[in-house]
Amino acid sequence: MTARATRTEHDLLGPKDVPVDAYYGVQTARALENFHISGVKLFLYPNLIKAFAMVKLAAARANHDCGQFGPEVLAGIEGACRELIDGKLHDQFALDVFQGGAGTSTNMAANEVIANRALELMGRAKGEYTHCSPHDHVNCSQSTNDAYPTALHLGMVLGNIQLIAAMNELIAAFRAKGKEFGPVLKMGRTQLQDAVPMTLGQEFNAFAETLAGEVKALGVIQNVLCEVNMGATAIGTGLNAPAGYAEKCTAHLAKVTGLPIRLADDLIEATQDTQAFVLYSSCMKSLAIKLSKVCNDLRLLSSGPRCGLREINLPPKQPGSSIMPGKVNPVIPEVVNMVCFRVIGSDLTVSLAAEGGQLQLNVFEPVIAACIFEAQTLFMNAARTLRVHCIEGITANPEICRHYVDYSIGTVTALNPVIGYDKATELAAEAMKTGRGILELLREKKILTEEQIAKVLDPKAMTGGGRPA
Repeated sequence: MTARATRTEHDLLGPKDVPVDAYYGVQTARALENFHISGVKLFLYPNLIKAFAMVKLAAARANHDCGQFGPEVLAGIEGACRELIDGKLHDQFALDVFQGGAGTSTNMAANEVIANRALELMGRAKGEYTHCSPHDHVNCSQSTNDAYPTALHLGMVLGNIQLIAAMNELIAAFRAKGKEFGPVLKMGRTQLQDAVPMTLGQEFNAFAETLAGEVKALGVIQNVLCEVNMGATAIGTGLNAPAGYAEKCTAHLAKVTGLPIRLADDLIEATQDTQAFVLYSSCMKSLAIKLSKVCNDLRLLSSGPRCGLREINLPPKQPGSSIMPGKVNPVIPEVVNMVCFRVIGSDLTVSLAAEGGQLQLNVFEPVIAACIFEAQTLFMNAARTLRVHCIEGITANPEICRHYVDYSIGTVTALNPVIGYDKATELAAEAMKTGRGILELLREKKILTEEQIAKVLDPKAMTGGGRPA
């Protein structure tokens, strides 16, 4: 077997061979050896890599403005960053998302990949760091402690924009079904017992609205992630950064991203604080709770096919049992339920990691990042899967829905204003005892005329359609 060609690089711990064709350098090589934890690689979360490139691009422009290096270095770094933003060289970020060091390994991977690609664009060979250094140029005026959390904030914003788009498509699918199912009268239920009539359209519109409220919250909380601590360097004092750098870097980052990026008021506080992650994770947890509840309802409404509610039919996607012929399970809502459980659990991890921070830095930001980027990815995939493989193909069983209305005890509630609560209760008790319908008893006992029955038990009136908006 032919040995892979290498180049030798040096760091604090001494010399180390790095694959000659690798864009990463010595510190990334050590991290690749040290952290075999989850098997989940950074390149699986492209928004984080793109965000790092945006941060390094803004930093390079600010450093050039402050006279830290000349136009040749700037051009090289800009070119390398643009390639990363465009999705190139992401395979060079093969580090595990779980890593010690408060994100230093990830920051150095970005510094080394950008430096080595910049060198190539400058007509140099990888590793010729006197011309463009991972430390002295790409990481100039920075620390992991400001570049890394800023990249996390920005990467989460990029992911949140995609998540909101995916959820809005799902919400639109629920609304379309709400319109389609508008004429289908059915029974509402509280505490799994008959309540009062509604339409299936109202039920699906409610699914849409409950998710829309969560998406709105995600949009609001995104603004919190737009506050960054660039220029804080190690602990927030700005050591080694030139005057005016923090403001210039933040302005460049806002221009590069097109987002309302702003500098935190107190950089010492901002460098140790992870509350933005806590708030954002909490919003995703809230969305998970709502989405899981919706999936629970879909499974209940489609239960059967003979011994359940069977008010709706979910698209059959695959055989449901290795032993029971003919069984088809609600596999799509089930898998979305599991995604929601995972996101809810990850929120606890984020909370514990945020609480575990000490003094001027929280070293547990990598696990926070792992949880949030995973949650965004799971949600985006789940939203598309639920929409395409379930919601868009749902059909209604109007006859079954109407049967439940006709034989339900719940319709007696509409009689309260006409015959009084006590008389309505008597009717309900007799219907329960005999198994007969409320409508049948009303006619037999001549309690109301046909005209009164038609008016009081009018489906439009009972479902709120007769009330003014």
